[in-house]
Amino acid sequence: MTFETIFFDLDATLYAASTGLWEAIRVRIDQYLREVMDLPAAETPKIRQRYYEQHGTTLRGLQIDYGISARHYLDYVHDLPLHEYLQPDPDLRDLLLSIPCPRWIFTNSDEPHAQRVLSVLGIEACFDGLVDIYRLDPECKPRPGAYHKALALAGVADPKNCTFIDDAVHNLVPAKALGFFTVLISDNGTNPVADRSVKTIHEIRQAVPEFWQHV
Repeated sequence: MTFETIFFDLDATLYAASTGLWEAIRVRIDQYLREVMDLPAAETPKIRQRYYEQHGTTLRGLQIDYGISARHYLDYVHDLPLHEYLQPDPDLRDLLLSIPCPRWIFTNSDEPHAQRVLSVLGIEACFDGLVDIYRLDPECKPRPGAYHKALALAGVADPKNCTFIDDAVHNLVPAKALGFFTVLISDNGTNPVADRSVKTIHEIRQAVPEFWQHV
């Protein structure tokens, strides 16, 4: 088995959820709902979760219901000191660069946040392209249209020649349905929707040796 392109999610995939960054972003989302949208404080976690489940991101839900500015929202929720959560990861850099096929970021986040994360991790030179929420507009994971857009942007015709790596099972479901080879990043065990499961991105060499069989 060989792969034409590998798509990587960003947050809680290229760094561990245990760093606390992804949880800090959730806290900022709740703050936005309370302080900017003036929604009831007690309801904000439920609202965030409902939008996430129904629309893929809180942003898309707020855009549909309130017509908010994506840039204002994303600048607000990503306004965090990344160096307090992340540090350079030279082992990950070497691992990514050793994969002999194109590597793309495919995220529901925006490019400025993604570039900041990649820079702090020291892996900004490890990717051939980046598909972010602006390039997906009006789609986002897990809507099937987002995956078709990502494939088109990467210049890939057949998803069966691609891998998608993500920490969220519900994002892997449509990828699997389209024919992607799927890899789940999770410390909660395996899931039937994933072809392979690993606890951290660092384990992919052992879990998916096919990545190094690209010709």
